[in-house]
Amino acid sequence: MHSAVRGDQPAAPGPGALETLLDRVSRGDQQAFETVYSAVAGPVLGLVRRLLRDPAQSEEVAQEVLIEVWRCAARFDPDRGSAMAWIMTMAHRRAVDRVRSAQASSDREQRAAAQDHTPAFDEVSEQVERRLEREQVRRCLDSLTELQRESVMLAYYRGCTYQETADLLGTALGTIKTRLRDGLIRLRDCLAVTS
Repeated sequence: MHSAVRGDQPAAPGPGALETLLDRVSRGDQQAFETVYSAVAGPVLGLVRRLLRDPAQSEEVAQEVLIEVWRCAARFDPDRGSAMAWIMTMAHRRAVDRVRSAQASSDREQRAAAQDHTPAFDEVSEQVERRLEREQVRRCLDSLTELQRESVMLAYYRGCTYQETADLLGTALGTIKTRLRDGLIRLRDCLAVTS
């Protein structure tokens, strides 16, 4: 890379000089290109660096722009603006393309990472087993008498003591203990059959 792209900026050519030089570059004049390169490399790098902020990428994009100037000099139309404006427009477009490309790549990586997170087989099988167990318990609870079911639900699912369960159901403590014992035996038998 020429030293001009690293920040050294020689004096800019006079008015119309870049346009004349580009005409010579379009016909393959390497010396004219070196003069254009020296004149525009600094401003191109400055513009690109403001957009990309990454010094290495900025130098890479600036180099791409200057190669494009060499290859596409014949496309320059002096009736549409100055040579410097044409070159800086190319630099701006190339830098914006790089920013968009980097963003699109980052977005693709994030989508791929999100899609790649599939739960492990063990995790899925555990979830299925828990769901099936809940269904079995629900079916077995439905097979109990109403007092047995209410007693089991209050004592084991809501954490009520036997006395609290008796008070909530308005039933004697001894009856609740019997219903709980009978209910748990029926649940155990029911779950043993469905397992």
